[in-house]
Formats: sequence, structure tokens, C-alpha cells
Amino acid sequence: MAEEKFNDLAQDAPIEEDTSAQQALQYDDAAEEAKYLEAKKQKIEEDSKKPFDPEALLEVRHLRKSFPIKKSITGKVLQELVAVDDVSFTLKPGETLGIVGESGCGKTTMGRTILKLHPSNGGQIIFDGQDITNYKSSQMREIRKKMQIIFQDPYSSLPPRSTVGGILSEPVKVHKIVPKNEIKDYVLELMDKCGLRDYYYERYPHEFSGGQRQRICIARALSVNPKLVICDEPVSALDVSIQAQIINLLKNLQESMGLTYLFISHDLSVVKFISDKIGVMYLGSMVEFGAKKDIFSNPLHPYTKALFSAIPHPNPDIKMNRMVLTGDIPSPANPPKGCRFHTRCPYAKEICKHITPEYKEYEAGHFAACHLL
Repeated sequence: MAEEKFNDLAQDAPIEEDTSAQQALQYDDAAEEAKYLEAKKQKIEEDSKKPFDPEALLEVRHLRKSFPIKKSITGKVLQELVAVDDVSFTLKPGETLGIVGESGCGKTTMGRTILKLHPSNGGQIIFDGQDITNYKSSQMREIRKKMQIIFQDPYSSLPPRSTVGGILSEPVKVHKIVPKNEIKDYVLELMDKCGLRDYYYERYPHEFSGGQRQRICIARALSVNPKLVICDEPVSALDVSIQAQIINLLKNLQESMGLTYLFISHDLSVVKFISDKIGVMYLGSMVEFGAKKDIFSNPLHPYTKALFSAIPHPNPDIKMNRMVLTGDIPSPANPPKGCRFHTRCPYAKEICKHITPEYKEYEAGHFAACHLL
């Protein structure tokens, strides 16, 4: 249904045709951008005054993160790279939110900014009923126990000179999770939960395979009994058979410990299996967000449709209707005007080149940002 809608719109006003209606449209890019920024500013101010969602464990409002590229002699930022731009969502306890998108779209930066490993440049981060946006390191110390991260690379994220016992005992000691005389028993029990043998306690990271190292990383993240775990592509560096084991382990731990996941991945089949909600990012912005069943059964944004069309089918006799995107991803240091996806979108219209589409709710809990809607 959505595909027919896109095709109809594309036939009505394809990019190649220079129709009289398109000739009549005159866009002042500077004025349109000023209008968009003013409307965006008002929206951020309105949302900042809204009460926190009492049912949400994590609520992100208009999150923004940029990195300076060029500064003046006085330290003023002359050019910046906007890695995360105006991202909003809510995540309830026990849910899993899958974040998908191409490399460089800002998925990892968003996760690290939520954890305050990077300071944000705008927006709000509300965790467990507290606005932690402007928390300092000393204030975050207590929050660290409640939110943890599993890094993508299990090889570089473990200290090579520490044993497994030392790696898992350190956060338990620092945050005083259990009395000192109970630390080893606590760590051994945690290792058993994560599928690690007790005699691994005295071994070093280089003695393990990739899957075993990732289990150690998972155990380290869970050692302080967190509520939220950000999984930054935790299976992308592993073999397919090992990926299945780690994903099943994460599912089992979620059920037994009541965990909430923010799961970042490139693999849509993995995201479909583990997620309750899905967010699709492109060039730093959230282009579509909704429940898993809504996203997979009725994708609204052309970029989401392109991602889904790239999923290989196990039956070689079934011909896939691929939606091939031409061109490269634009640089986040110099994003295109209007809709950021218009340079690669097969359904783009003239308005897409000049006016940024509004990110709004089209169905219950299903958000998207596209002029075709």
C-alpha cells in the first residue's frame, strides 16, 4: 500500500520532468531555513516544559551532538559536524529499542551521548525520572550503576593485563555492590549467568575467542545491576553461529534480570528478532520510529523501504524487488538542504530540495519525516 502511494506520487511529479507547477514554485532557501529553525526552536521550548513520562525509563527529547571541525583564533566554532540532530524517543522498562542505519549515521554517537560519554549540545536526556542532561561527572557516578554499555569490539574494550576476575571485580568494588568478602562469589555467579566457566577467572583476555570475550564484556556491563544497557553492535564482529548464541544470551538475561536495551545494529534480521521498537537513522536524524510490527509491515519512509529491500531472502527462487539507492551518503559536515535524503531518494520532489520535512506522528506511535506523507 505504501509502495503504491510512493509510486503514484513519483509518477505525478518525477524529478526529471520540468512541469509548469515546478517552474512556478520559487523557494528562498535562506528564508525557508530561518522559518524551519524558528519553528524547531519553538517546538523544543514547548517540549522542554512538558512533564516527564512516568512510564518511561529513558526519554530523549531533541538530542543534538556536534563536533567542531574548524575554530577561529579566539576559539569560536566556524564549522561543525552534526553527528546527532534533533533525535527524540521514549523507552519503557523491559523494552528493546533497535536503532538501524548506514555507517556514519550517528547511531553510536547517539548511544554514547545518552550515557554522557560525550557531552550533548542540545536537547534533554531524562533517565529514570531525572533530567541528567547537565549532570557533572560527580553526579553521574551514582547513575553509572543504572546505565551501562557493551562495546562493538570485544578485542579492544578489555584491558589485556587484567584477568577476567580482575575485570569483573573492579566495578563491583568501585560501586560497592557487595561486601569485599563476597566479591569473588558474586563474580563467579555472574560468570555462570553469562556462560563463562569458573576456571576462566584467572585467565587473560587474549586466551579467549571473540564470542567468549563478548560474554566477558556482557558480564562486565551487568556486574553493577544496571537497568539500561546500550548494546553498540555487540555481534557485528562475531561469526554468524556465535552471533545467535550472544543474541539468545542477551534475551535470556533481559527476561531474568528485567533489563532494558538500546540495541544498535546494521543487521535488520537481528533487530527484528530482539527489538520491540525500531528507530531508523539517516545522516544524524531519526527518519522513522515505531513499533516493530508497524515498521516491518508498513514502512513509511523511502529510506526504510530501501533498507528492507536489501534483506536477502533464504529462498533463491524468490526474486527480490530491490530498491537501489544511487550515490553516496552526503557528508554530515556539509549536509544537503531540505530533506537530507533527497539526493538519493527515487521519489524526491522539488520541495524536498528546499524544505526540511516535519517529523510527526502518522499512526499511533508511528513517526516519520517525509514530504510524500
